[in-house]
Amino acid sequence: MDAAGVAEVWPVHGLALRTTDVALHVMTEADLDAVCRALPADVELDPAAARYAGLDEGSSRSAIVAQGYWRAFGTWSPEAWALPFVVRDGAGAVLGVQWLEGPQFASDQVVDSSSWLVCAARGSGLGKQMRTAVLELAFAHLDAVAAVTSAVLANAASLGVSRSLGYRDTHRSFLEHSGETLQHLRLERSAWVESGRGRAVSVSGLEGALPFFGLGDETA
Repeated sequence: MDAAGVAEVWPVHGLALRTTDVALHVMTEADLDAVCRALPADVELDPAAARYAGLDEGSSRSAIVAQGYWRAFGTWSPEAWALPFVVRDGAGAVLGVQWLEGPQFASDQVVDSSSWLVCAARGSGLGKQMRTAVLELAFAHLDAVAAVTSAVLANAASLGVSRSLGYRDTHRSFLEHSGETLQHLRLERSAWVESGRGRAVSVSGLEGALPFFGLGDETA
């Protein structure tokens, strides 16, 4: 099934975002090979994910990425969802992945996010554009009331992106598996709207996807 056919069966796959320098399209199975090949070795994956005896490290990490993709869409509901976007440059090269999640969306209308970039694309402001795109989707189109995120204290780049977009520090927690301290942050809808940061983001393919978020046409 080609991309058009996938989007017809599962309209969420037709959702696309664009900023000045990058395009974000909802990940499909056809993207998995390119995403796994682009995944940098320093990106930490789910420490609780299954490991398979006999697989080398690269194959094991690819399996975690693939299962994460299948889990996201296989367990999707309007009450709780996770949406992975593939991020590409103007030439179509994979630069990274941006997730937007609503783990309890029906009850709290709060979204979370996570992302990674290939090494060569870091430090160029693209991480900020990626996050801006999904925040605009969440606040302007999905009726989110707040966005949360987190990063270990050593990840100054991620924390810097969050704070530059208006997130405020809330609290810290401790990661038992790594011994690191995690900083949590939150951004309110009112602060996002007032900032005007999402004005340069274009959103397409949303109308058919709205029912999958528990929303009707009137919110488009």
